[in-house]
Amino acid sequence: MASLKELKGRIASVKSTQKITKAKQMVAAAKLRRAQAAAEAARPYGERMAAVVGSLASKVQAGPTAPKLLTGTGGNQVHLLVVLSSDKGLCGAFNTNIAKEARLFARKLENEGKTVKFYFAGRKARGSLLREFASKEAGYYDTTSVRQAGFTEAQAIAGEIVEKLEAGEFDVAHLFFAKFRSALVQQPTRLQMIPVSLESEEDAAISSDATVEYEPNEEAILADLLPRNLTTQIFNALLENMASEQGASMTAMDNATRNAGELINKLTVQYNRSRQAAITTELVEIISGAEAL
Repeated sequence: MASLKELKGRIASVKSTQKITKAKQMVAAAKLRRAQAAAEAARPYGERMAAVVGSLASKVQAGPTAPKLLTGTGGNQVHLLVVLSSDKGLCGAFNTNIAKEARLFARKLENEGKTVKFYFAGRKARGSLLREFASKEAGYYDTTSVRQAGFTEAQAIAGEIVEKLEAGEFDVAHLFFAKFRSALVQQPTRLQMIPVSLESEEDAAISSDATVEYEPNEEAILADLLPRNLTTQIFNALLENMASEQGASMTAMDNATRNAGELINKLTVQYNRSRQAAITTELVEIISGAEAL
């Protein structure tokens, strides 16, 4: 059984940990409000951009002169998995879930005889996936010195992906991130970036109600919109990741604070019982000594 001094030290240690987790919970809650607002504000633009590009893409015939961002390389053998994660821990299963989604999809592709490559932005998922796919890394964007990833980082990542596409290093690109639903729910998501997904049947039904003429033409507009759309997709994913990370961190720290409180209560009860037993033992010894006299 632990001594009174050891129990007292453990209680003090857990209380110190509880103060840290409580402080981190409050910080995450404050950051979550801003990150959630930014993610929700960017969604309509990103969704409409994707719908417009998909609509335009459905009207352009694929050919040797078509942009590679639209058609890819024409093959389906080499897949680039762009995995976005955080550089810090203490955010529950946020990074683990993104890595799991990418890992399952990579295994599925390999079972189909495809070649898989990874491009990472963020340390956590990178470390997890490279333990299984050590030779599959095609690139890494270091965000450790970036306080808050934004449009500049999205442009840099998109630029590197386009360079790899032009060099013929992959045929199809997929983006992995966590879509923010609430502080309790962050949904791991896969989005095909290259080639562009054509408009859905629902979008086609909506656009068929109106006659749209494009100036100068669909090909010229796509040439300008496709790089912007790629950057926008990555930017939206970064915003969703930031909101998801703060939500997961707030929830994890709240659970840690509650668990610390329960542990403090248990240790306090154990300390009081041990102290009472020690006092009782001392009283018995005193009484026994007095009777012996």
